[in-house]
Amino acid sequence: MTISFYMPDTLENWKWPRHLNPHHVQANEASSAWFKGFKAFSPKAQEAFDRCELGLFTSLAYPLYDEERLRSCCDLMNLYFLFDEYSDLASEDEAQLMANIIMDALRNPHTPRPKDEWIGGEVTRQFWERAIKTASLPSQKRFIETFEPYVQGVVRQAADRDNGHNLTIQEYFEVRRDDIGTMPAFAMLELEMNLPDDAIHHPAIEELSVLATDMILLDNDIVSYNKEQARANDSCNIITILMHQNEEFMDIYENKIPKFGEPVDKQLAQYVDGLGNWVRANGQWGFETERYFGKRGAEFQKTRWVKLLPKRDPDEIGHQLVDELEL
Repeated sequence: MTISFYMPDTLENWKWPRHLNPHHVQANEASSAWFKGFKAFSPKAQEAFDRCELGLFTSLAYPLYDEERLRSCCDLMNLYFLFDEYSDLASEDEAQLMANIIMDALRNPHTPRPKDEWIGGEVTRQFWERAIKTASLPSQKRFIETFEPYVQGVVRQAADRDNGHNLTIQEYFEVRRDDIGTMPAFAMLELEMNLPDDAIHHPAIEELSVLATDMILLDNDIVSYNKEQARANDSCNIITILMHQNEEFMDIYENKIPKFGEPVDKQLAQYVDGLGNWVRANGQWGFETERYFGKRGAEFQKTRWVKLLPKRDPDEIGHQLVDELEL
């Protein structure tokens, strides 16, 4: 018996339309060539990795940046997926070691990494050494501050796998708000800004960041659910939870943004607009990439009906990236 499920269009009335950075091709090509040079994946896994089209996602998420800053954001997405792929197969201790290496590389971007170290350390170091050349000091500070909770969230996910722990709804949000990596990505919206702490940490702005994160992770769960349930990897997917965060987001966006005077108000408006656009970028990319629906993304985006994939034999499930080739 074939079972299908309907994917709701959570962004049907979203204020922010699809917006692609005009420097998409150049920045993506440069970042992809750089990342491939590390040979972090097998040729087959690298092929699947390329089909994820991270450069497309990045160019949707940062549509206003110049080529240099967009390149830094592309590098970050490559780092995210590198850590994600390696940590998915790691124990808690192994994931913690990777997290420690990443954070040390971020704090010491001009210090070469040990030659026998996990490749993620040098990827991180080179990414951040390039990024800080065009990043304001406040954005650098907030990026480092938010990256630690992100890597520790990934470590906790590994620990939960080790222990066979099924998350409660409250635990789900606690873990996923960290391990999805939106907060460091939002800090990258500030690369050319000088926003003070009291602006970024204003309750209204912090609430917008949380709401944007929740919508992003929920949309991600919707498009990834089919593959995850087939691989028995859907314990952290919250597809059944009712979504109303977009209404709360718009209420704050339209009525509760604080005023600090210029130039902060203009920069803060641009930052908040970036939060909203990030939600759109995530929802759009899920259908334009081949990662979740192969070459049928446009079809599923239109019809919203998806047939469930058959369950996979646990003994046949290999590296997640390699699975992409089998869609």
